[in-house]
Amino acid sequence: KYFLTQAAASALILFSSVVNAQTTGQWNILQLDSPMAQTLLTVALAMKLGLAPAHFWLPEVMQGSSFMTGLIIITWQKLAPMTLLLLTWNQSSMITITTMGSLSVVIGGLGGLNQTQLRKVIAFSSIAHLGWMATIVTKSNKLALLNLIMYILISTPMMLSLIFSSTK
Repeated sequence: KYFLTQAAASALILFSSVVNAQTTGQWNILQLDSPMAQTLLTVALAMKLGLAPAHFWLPEVMQGSSFMTGLIIITWQKLAPMTLLLLTWNQSSMITITTMGSLSVVIGGLGGLNQTQLRKVIAFSSIAHLGWMATIVTKSNKLALLNLIMYILISTPMMLSLIFSSTK
């Protein structure tokens, strides 16, 4: 699930760039003038981040992974898509990002309540936190960057403590 989702999202990012190049003549992904290219990029970044409604892969992948792999997925693998979202936030549809962010907060919060497995609880927590980050991006990208840094600084020691205390 992880590979297919990430590969599809990467293909959408490339397709977004091609659509932008076709309509504007520029290959600069930071200057998306085509609404279609902006929408494709937003959807692709949502898939890569695990934002709702493209979040379904994250709990399953986290459940099947070790805590170390989970740490990489919920922290390191979020850096590049969040950076791209922070760089292109003013060109994306604020309503779309806010809707996906709000939906992620609700799904992450409610989805985590119904879980008995720790890795899935962590995955739904990650979905909820990413929802807050996406919502904050629409207001202030500097505040969203601070939120991302705080999320990584809190998640890393938590996951490391689980890695070192794990009996597996």
